Amino acid sequence: MQTESIYGRSHHRFLLPRSGGMEDGMRTYTYREAEEYILEIPKFAEKHTLAEMRALLREITGDDIHSQVVHIAGTNGKGSVCAYLRSVLLESGLSVGMFTSPHLVTMRERICMGNEMISEEEFADAFYKVREIVEGKNHPSFFEFLFLMAMVYFKKKEPEYIILETGMGGRLDATNVIEKPALCIITEIGYDHMRYLGNTIEEIAAEKAGIIKAGVPVIYFDKRKKSSEVLAQYAKKARSPAILIGNDNILNENINNKSIDFSLNTGYYNYVSLSLNTTALYQVENAALAVCAAEKLGNAQITPQSIKRGLWAMHWPGRMEEVLPGIFLDGAHNEDGIEAFLHAVRNDGCRGKRFLLFGVVADKSYEAMAARVAESTLFDQAALTLLETDRSVSIDRLKTVWIQYKKPDCSFHESAGEALMHLLSCKENGDMVYVAGSLYLVGQIKSFVGKQCTAAGRVSAVQKV
Repeated sequence: MQTESIYGRSHHRFLLPRSGGMEDGMRTYTYREAEEYILEIPKFAEKHTLAEMRALLREITGDDIHSQVVHIAGTNGKGSVCAYLRSVLLESGLSVGMFTSPHLVTMRERICMGNEMISEEEFADAFYKVREIVEGKNHPSFFEFLFLMAMVYFKKKEPEYIILETGMGGRLDATNVIEKPALCIITEIGYDHMRYLGNTIEEIAAEKAGIIKAGVPVIYFDKRKKSSEVLAQYAKKARSPAILIGNDNILNENINNKSIDFSLNTGYYNYVSLSLNTTALYQVENAALAVCAAEKLGNAQITPQSIKRGLWAMHWPGRMEEVLPGIFLDGAHNEDGIEAFLHAVRNDGCRGKRFLLFGVVADKSYEAMAARVAESTLFDQAALTLLETDRSVSIDRLKTVWIQYKKPDCSFHESAGEALMHLLSCKENGDMVYVAGSLYLVGQIKSFVGKQCTAAGRVSAVQKV
């Protein structure tokens, strides 16, 4: 079988088989080949400067991306705000492309048109175009490569709006090459990725504020005084209109079985009886940001009615998602995320026992997360598991952290599937099982449950994005 280096002429560590087919005289790749290549990128590529990324983007897409771009940064809630805004725009009859991270089951989840993720064929086509341009150059990082692929795809599809979620930080993020977005949104800011973003809320907020552009409106949730002050300073310096949403704007929150009703005063409209198809109370803040963003875009097709429909229609995997009766997945993976998760659990109306499946990567504040879970006394049992990544906290370390607490009772497992099966063997009618600590873990459980459902001859919602 013929092979060629996929790293360029000067790199030969990984060889990719040639595909049999040719299109328009071009070298073609299968989706699996493209995926394998991208997964190898962290082993040999380093992050580019924004100037280098702008040059690559210009070479790949030219200057003819005419879509309006909404750029979103923050610590928690970015993906949910993206999803709520996308849903509102779609319900308003508008076309939307969306780039988010990370993915849970398949890499294709990161690049979507409407509610559909990119097809395998289009993924491979975008991969080829980026691969061809970067040949012989300093190779883009994993995230940069996927971002460039997304922009190739969006150039082809020409959506009216593109929603871009930053990967980490904001100021130096690859997505920050968009020089004139229509709108910027900054979600809740908390302690995460401190090794790269800083050790104080002010330092982290400054990195997130790096997406603010001269004259471009910025919307943010006024939750922490320290972060709000930083964002306000950056907005003022850039002469960017700042739209603040706070708890005072949100009224009459009420959980009804598996939904939440609330009212919202944005300054434009006073919305009464908005409804979210979730029990995760933290989603109210994210929905509020999306509503304000939709209003600020000023498109005549966006109406209070389409906003209301869009909020209700939104589905975002891994955010207090019920994958099977009484089994909920939540992507909480830092202190603030865990606190929001626990707040939602407190209001779940559970009349039986609660069980927790928990796994975490080593660069997170897992000791503080464990302490918050233990202090909540919400869970009778916890199953602690290794993750399928070399970043996982070890079993020995999990034991050291968790056995110091009297509650919950703990068991330790080599795999997430094993941990889930253990908890299900303990679960009785009326009990609830929660999965939290890492989006890696959420993805592994979705995949495991999907395979179990398939093996049982049933089609499961967990297999859908």
